[in-house]
Formats: sequence, C-alpha cells, structure tokens
Amino acid sequence: MTIDPSLPDLLLRLALSLAAAALIGRERGANGHSAGLRTTMLVALAASLATALSGVLLSTHGKVEGDFSTMDVMRLPLGILTGVGFLGAGAILKRGKLVKGLTTAATLWAVTVIGIVFGTGEYALGLTATALCFGSLYGLKFVEVRLTQQHDGTLTLVTAGRDLPGAWRDVLGGTRCRAQLLRQGFDAETSRLTSAYKLSWEGAADAEPPTELLRGATALEGILSVDLQMEEASS
Repeated sequence: MTIDPSLPDLLLRLALSLAAAALIGRERGANGHSAGLRTTMLVALAASLATALSGVLLSTHGKVEGDFSTMDVMRLPLGILTGVGFLGAGAILKRGKLVKGLTTAATLWAVTVIGIVFGTGEYALGLTATALCFGSLYGLKFVEVRLTQQHDGTLTLVTAGRDLPGAWRDVLGGTRCRAQLLRQGFDAETSRLTSAYKLSWEGAADAEPPTELLRGATALEGILSVDLQMEEASS
C-alpha cells in the first residue's frame, strides 16, 4: 500500500474501482437481480475510499509519547467487509427448498474486495481480479446452462373414475423421469380422481420439459387433463 498517495493517484484508484464495478454490476442488473449497476458501484466506491483513507491516515512513526490513544485505521476496510455481509444476506431469499440471490451476494463480496485492492494501489492485481470475476459471471454462464442438473416439477393428473389407468406406470417407466406421489383426492360429485406427483428429471439448464411423458399421459384413456408446474432453479 502506498503511504500518502497523491491526489491523481487517489482519483485513479476510485475511477478504476467504479469502472470495474460497473462492468461486473451490469450483468446483475440486466438480468433483473436485486443488486445491479448502482449498488455494485457504490459498494466498490466505499471499499476503495475506506482503503485509500487507511493509507492516508496510516502513521509510519508508531505511537507518539504522550498520546492518549492510537487509532487503528486498518479497521476501516474490515468494517466495509462486515457491512457488505449484511447487504449480501439481504440479497438472499429462501422459499422452501428454493434459494435465490447467492450469486448476487457473492458478486457484492467480490466487488468489495476488488475495491479494496484498487484502494491500495495494486492496479495489476485489481485488473486481474476484475477480468476473472467478469469471466466467471459472463463466460461460465454459457457453460453452466449446458451442464446436466436436476429439474423438479409438480405433475397433476385428473382422471375419470377412482383409479389411474393401468398403463400410466408403463408410460412413466419409459421416460427418464422419477415420480413420487404427493397427494390424491377423489371428487364423488364429478367422479374424478386428482393425483399430484413430484416429478424429477435430469438435463441441461435450458432443456425442455419431459414432453414424451406429457404426450404419453395425455394419450391414455381415462385421463382428462395433465398439468406440469416447473420449479425455479436456485441461483
């Protein structure tokens, strides 16, 4: 860390922190996430300012005789990191088994550290970290959607009569899906049976739902309706 940096050097540190945060934060905002361009830029600016201020206030003479107390200026960046932890926690939402906002929280943390790096004047390290973070958010996104992952949904079948067609198990067994019965209900007035299954299958993130199962179930005699409700993937 450069002790007592010049004004142009301080402005360069802040400018690079804002530029790096803008580059990274644009991806979050463009995809409708809670922490977008302005949030990431403010976080990086605060981290860079706190770190740069630590360098300005850092004494190189040790404690002077007769001083009542000595301020630990290196606590400033630590306080920024603690505050960003609260921001990250606020960005994470949990609904049942679904967790949203983990990537956004990690992005805020990464942008904070990048701001601290630029605030110390380590330009090469800051630019490298920015490139790696940018590549992780943009480049790996196209890789991630092609990786095999588990998909879940709720399949609801409405059939005439008290029982499911006997061929339903054959249709299910001929697909890549796994089904677990969640609930069943029979309406005596309409003589209809409603069966809800938890459906799971594997495929790429952008894979189509199991249309072969839906077509096979719809073609069975006695099945009046088939409905599949997809569950959102965690992020």
